[in-house]
Amino acid sequence: MAFHKKEEFSQKEQDLANFAKAMSHPARIAILKVLAQRNECICGEIVDILPLAQSTVSQHLKELKNAGLINGTVDGPRSCYCINWKAFEKFNSEFTSLFNNLKVKNEKACC
Repeated sequence: MAFHKKEEFSQKEQDLANFAKAMSHPARIAILKVLAQRNECICGEIVDILPLAQSTVSQHLKELKNAGLINGTVDGPRSCYCINWKAFEKFNSEFTSLFNNLKVKNEKACC
């Protein structure tokens, strides 16, 4: 029986890893850029801008939404999405803290 070792890590480490995973595809970064430029965007408009199929864009939007990086509302056949800036601020702060802590611990260069 398999068991997940993720539980062995802190919630903060798991959250940072999930954030990084959500950001790890160039299409998702492109989607975030579009949303940042427009402040709100309907899914169909994203499909018109990116060289991806509707279903592919929808899958990437789902991943971003599941990670809490975007908010979305559905109004009939239309979906409207926007960036969750509070989530980005949280992760920016946590990544900055992580990088600063790693840097301090590695001030004595080993290589």
